[in-house]
Amino acid sequence: MAMSVDPSPTPDQIKVARAHLAAVDPALAAIDAVTPSFAWRSAEPGFAGLLKLIVYQQVSLASAASIWRRVEAGLGEITAPAILALEDLDLQGLGLSRPKVRYARAIAEAQVTGLCDLNALRNLPDDEAAAALMAVKGIGRWTAETYLMFCEGRLDMFPGGDVALQEAMRWADRAEVRPNEKQAYARAEAWKPYRGVAAHLLWRCYGAVKTGEIPPI
Repeated sequence: MAMSVDPSPTPDQIKVARAHLAAVDPALAAIDAVTPSFAWRSAEPGFAGLLKLIVYQQVSLASAASIWRRVEAGLGEITAPAILALEDLDLQGLGLSRPKVRYARAIAEAQVTGLCDLNALRNLPDDEAAAALMAVKGIGRWTAETYLMFCEGRLDMFPGGDVALQEAMRWADRAEVRPNEKQAYARAEAWKPYRGVAAHLLWRCYGAVKTGEIPPI
């Protein structure tokens, strides 16, 4: 069996992107100067990666990790047919809430019917790939963008609805009020084609400030 290739950008690619962002935006240059290095937030591509993103939404990390272990143990292999082979009550017994059971079944059906073939998604441009994901019930813009960023390593995806990201943007711009989702997307236009790297930079800065690794911005 061929080994899967990690699609995440390399440290050298991230370094080049950070230099570009610092050159085109003084606010990001100031953030970049004090923010430590970071690794790309990578996750498994395909059905398992998308299902895991959904499991982890709107619950604590500890709870999500516990549920995911139960899902892995219960399914054996994380595949669309494995989900579809179980009844809703069986899936709830693995720790999935009723809404997440519906979403898991929806993405499984999309995979097996070809409505959204996650294995072929990589061949689509960013906008088309995001639209294909959002056509599936339960997948909103944030989920689509984070999947394409984390699971496929796309450099220009930007989840503007992420609250921590918005707060780090407020720090970067020395603003009184955190940008809303629409404003965040508009602000990030200047960071193309590395909006995903900008997001990682801002997240890293946010986390480093919160943990005391660097002083408040």
